Amino acid sequence: MTDDTPRRKTPPGTAPPRVYYKTFGCKANQYDTERMRQEVEARGAETTDSLAHADAAVVNTCTVTNQADADARRYIARLGREHPGLPVVVAGCSAALRAPEYRKQAPVSRVVEGSDAESVAVAVLESGAPDGLVQLTTRRTGHELDHEPIGGEILRQRLGRTRGWLKVQDGCDRKCSFCATRLARGQSRSRAPEEIVREAGLLALSHPELVITGIHIGHYGRDLDPGLSLSRLVQLLLDRVPDVRLRLGSIEATEVDDRLVELLATSGGRLAPHLHMPLQSGADPVLRAMRRWHTREQYRAGALRIAERLPVLGLGADIITGFPGETEADHIATRELVQELPFTYLHVFPFSPRSGTVAADLPDPVPQRIAGERSRDLRTLALEKGRTHQARRAGCAAVVVVEGDGSTGLTEDYLRVAVRHGTGLSPTSGLVRATLQGLPDRLYIDPVPIAEA
Repeated sequence: MTDDTPRRKTPPGTAPPRVYYKTFGCKANQYDTERMRQEVEARGAETTDSLAHADAAVVNTCTVTNQADADARRYIARLGREHPGLPVVVAGCSAALRAPEYRKQAPVSRVVEGSDAESVAVAVLESGAPDGLVQLTTRRTGHELDHEPIGGEILRQRLGRTRGWLKVQDGCDRKCSFCATRLARGQSRSRAPEEIVREAGLLALSHPELVITGIHIGHYGRDLDPGLSLSRLVQLLLDRVPDVRLRLGSIEATEVDDRLVELLATSGGRLAPHLHMPLQSGADPVLRAMRRWHTREQYRAGALRIAERLPVLGLGADIITGFPGETEADHIATRELVQELPFTYLHVFPFSPRSGTVAADLPDPVPQRIAGERSRDLRTLALEKGRTHQARRAGCAAVVVVEGDGSTGLTEDYLRVAVRHGTGLSPTSGLVRATLQGLPDRLYIDPVPIAEA
């Protein structure tokens, strides 16, 4: 929908319907929910943060693990018990793969098989029609998913949040054996750079930091122009949207090119020195079974190359434990790599077989108990490395974006810090300079707004 497309408005004399939104999953999902909200509001509805006052609810689902699917189903069931009669529209990745299950679940009134905001908006308004609920599904075939809109009307604000999400692409062309998200999202599709720049400019009016997100941002531009890349897009954003800090979302280690490293090192903090690079395993046999495209050594060399250029670096990764065929030696290899590299945090999960993926049928399953033990081992190691990084940063300068109710903030290297009472800071303070002090609370004192520094 373009900005000048006619929209259905609420009839005069009637109260606009109020819609509640619940999001499961990643930043791309959170961005999609904001697009849904904006499309619904454009048709005359209002957003509410109170289920008790809602006329309809939208649940944007995730399917990255079995737990994510189960969480969404439990939440929907609870809506039915606690708010009987409330129409519920289900959308997102889990809905794309499991529409029949959601369609049968009370109190679901509509299922949108994907994340198209316009389809969700139509479903929400039709769910609240006076002639009652109709068991109708807005279907998205596999082919349609590959061409599902990811831009449409420009997103203007992430409601009630300090940091904004800037989605630059959707879908994925890789075929990791464990991943169901690519099945739900379709092939990689990039937004036009000028559209992204325009959206970034509008978001920057309300958000001092923008996170560049998508499903596989390292493939940005490949479907548009062979000469276009994520690093070129970042350079364009740095040049054209000056009054905002940019932060990269999840990106593969092999897709951090020399230009991107140079921007991280020389942008003066405008591109936050923080990378989240999925590892999944530190053992080559497991990486091959996962159908990952990097080896242990390629990841290791890439991470060390980046760390050498950046004196301050927040580095995170995803790791799956208990993948089919993973041996104790494989786990030890992963542990040793984690110990060697300058990780500041990890997201570690036991393997979760996803229906329709290659990994779901692989032999030599690892007992859940062992997968859990390996997860706990790596999480403990990650906490130790995180504390070491925090201790190293204590007493150092940082640039912090204030979040929530003004009681917390986020540094350029992805340290979450407490804001001391009496500083006068709030989420509208923008970026502030601070000295990190006071482990473990990591309070910072005498922060000064960037504009005044």
